[in-house]
Amino acid sequence: MCGIVGVVSKSPVNQFIYDSLLLLQHRGQDAAGIATTDGQSFYMHKGNGMVRDVFRTRNMRDLPGTVGIGQVRYPTAGSSSAAQAQPFYVNAPYGIVLAHNGNLTNWEQLKDEMFRVDRRHINTTSDSEVLLNVLAHELQESSRDGLSVDSLFQAVGKVHNRLRGSYAIVSIISGFGLLAFRDPHGIRPLCIGRFDGPNGTEWMIASESVALEGMGFAFERDVKPGEAIFISNDGELTSQQCAPASSMHPCIFELVYLARPDSVLDGVPVYDARLRMGDYLAEKIRREIDYKDIDVVMPIPDSSRPAAMQVAKRLGLNYREGFFKNRYVGRTFIMPGQAMRKKSVRQKLNAMRVEFKDKNVLIVDDSIVRGTTSQEIVQMARDAGARKVIFASAAPPVKFPNVYGIDMPTRSELVAHDRSDEEVARIIGADELIYQDVEDMKAAVRDINPALSDFDASCFDGNYITGDVTPEYLNRLEQQRKAPKAPVVEASEGDDGEPRGAQLGL
Repeated sequence: MCGIVGVVSKSPVNQFIYDSLLLLQHRGQDAAGIATTDGQSFYMHKGNGMVRDVFRTRNMRDLPGTVGIGQVRYPTAGSSSAAQAQPFYVNAPYGIVLAHNGNLTNWEQLKDEMFRVDRRHINTTSDSEVLLNVLAHELQESSRDGLSVDSLFQAVGKVHNRLRGSYAIVSIISGFGLLAFRDPHGIRPLCIGRFDGPNGTEWMIASESVALEGMGFAFERDVKPGEAIFISNDGELTSQQCAPASSMHPCIFELVYLARPDSVLDGVPVYDARLRMGDYLAEKIRREIDYKDIDVVMPIPDSSRPAAMQVAKRLGLNYREGFFKNRYVGRTFIMPGQAMRKKSVRQKLNAMRVEFKDKNVLIVDDSIVRGTTSQEIVQMARDAGARKVIFASAAPPVKFPNVYGIDMPTRSELVAHDRSDEEVARIIGADELIYQDVEDMKAAVRDINPALSDFDASCFDGNYITGDVTPEYLNRLEQQRKAPKAPVVEASEGDDGEPRGAQLGL
C-alpha cells in the first residue's frame, strides 16, 4: 500500500505535492519522495521516513517546476532500504520518473526478461523499478517515429499486456507531460481532480479523493480500470482505454481499513461503507450470541469507529470510547516487523479503567490480520477490569495472503489461516469472537454503489482475480520472505547529509 500524487499546475508544485503527501501519509510511513520538472530537467528528493522528516527547506528549494509527482511508501516487495524509495528515474527514452502503488505478481519474470530480451539492468529488488523499465522499453518501441499521445497510449497498452498484478501509476515524460494509468482490474484506487484558476486549468491525480479536496481541487472522476490519462505540460488532458479487456475489481480492504474515512473510492464514500458494514455485523451478532448482557460497545480508534457506532445503535447498546489513542505513533498494521508492531500497541492505545471496570465489553475492530494487536487489546481490557470481553471484526477472517500491495504475504502470519473462529478467540484471549461474513461485507458496499458487482477480496476468499497466483507462487513467496535479507549498501551522503545525485539533470 502506497499513496501517489501527480500535479500539472501553472505555478511551482513543490509545496503543493508536499502538502498532498501529508494528506496521504496514512497510506505509507516508511519512505517519501517528490520529483518535479521545469520542462528541461528532473529534480528529485526522497528518503526513508515520514514526509515531515524526509523534506527540509533546503530540499524544497531544490524542487523547481510546475509539474511533479510524489509518493509515500511502505514496503511490500523488496526491502525498506532508502534505495527503494520512490519515485524512480530512467534516462531513456526521453527521461521518465515514475511512482507506483500496488504490487506486480510477475515482476521476477519481467526482471529476467528485462536483462535477456530488453537489455536493461534493474538495480533494486523493487517491482516498481521493473515496471518503470517495462514502460520505458515499450515507449521506446512505440515512438520510433516520434513521441506523440498516440504512441504513449500504444505503449501503455503493451505494458498492460506484460504486467500482472495491481498497479496505479503516475509518471512524467520529460518535456512532454504527465502520464497516469490503472491496472485492467482497477485493484488499487486512482482519481482525477480539476482546478480552474485565473491562469487556466490545473490537474491533480491521486490515490484518494481526500488529497484532491484537501488541496482545493474538485473531484472530477475515478480513473477507469485499464485507462490511461495524459496531461500535457500546458494542461490539456487526454484519456484512452488501453486494455483490451478490463473489469472493475477494486480492493475491498481499502474500504475496510486502508483508506481515510473522508475519501470516496470508485463511487463509495469510505465512511458510509464502514457504517453499513456495522449494520451487517450487528445482525450477525444478534443471530449468534446473547448480546443483551453486554454493557458497552467500544471501537478500536479510529477506523472501526463507524462500524462500532452502528453495532451499538442496531442492538440498542451503550456506545463508549474506552481506548484513548496516541496520535503520534504510526499505524501498527503497516509497521515493518512483528516485534515493532507488538511493542507499539500499548504505546498507541491506553484503556481507560473507568469505562471497563466490572463490565461486559464488546470490542469492535475493523479487521484481525496477525492477531498480535487484538491479543494485546483484549489483555488491556482485562487489565482495566473488564469482566467479559467479546471481540467483533467488521471484516471477515483474513485467511489468505494478499499479493496485490498489502503487507500480509504469508499464511503462517495470518491468525485465521487454517483455524476456526473458536481457535482464534482462544489465541487472542476473547470470551467470544464474531467475524463479518464475506458476502455481507460485499453487500455492504454494493448497497452504496450497485455498479460494483465484484471486488478483490482475495485475502478473505482466496480468489485471485489476476489468475496467475498459484499455490506454487504462494509457497515461493513465503520462502523468499523467510530467507535472510542480504546487506544493502545505501547511497553515500554529501556534507549536508543529502544523498548524492538528488538532482537529475537531463
